[in-house]
Amino acid sequence: MEIAIAPTSAVDEKIRDLCQAILDRPDFGDLRRRIDAFMADEKVKYEYQMLNDSGALLQQKQQYGVQITEEEIGRFEALRDSFMKNPVATEFLDAQQEVSRVQESIMKHIQKTLELGRVPTVEDMNDGGCCNNHGCGCA
Repeated sequence: MEIAIAPTSAVDEKIRDLCQAILDRPDFGDLRRRIDAFMADEKVKYEYQMLNDSGALLQQKQQYGVQITEEEIGRFEALRDSFMKNPVATEFLDAQQEVSRVQESIMKHIQKTLELGRVPTVEDMNDGGCCNNHGCGCA
């Protein structure tokens, strides 16, 4: 039985080009290294999960008007302080933030392209979102 390979479209080729451009970024290797170091460290991953769970619980309590004790706040702050003292953790957070910026930029460009029906210009990208002279503090 022969497997038919679907012909690639121009969009598929450009997606692959975009993926290669991301891989070719000078800082990509360092981003991967920091993410991989985090993923290999079971202790820091556990602390991250505990911190997220604790923060979510406090947020949920606050949302429902449940009193949050000083002890609960203290435990959360202790978890956060311990986590943030670990260089693997802080490097992971920095790498994660940069990856998110790249993802957001790609999505904004695609959304603007679909909205305008053409490739957006720099001006198009600066005119969108919350920065339409509303003084919202966008950079």
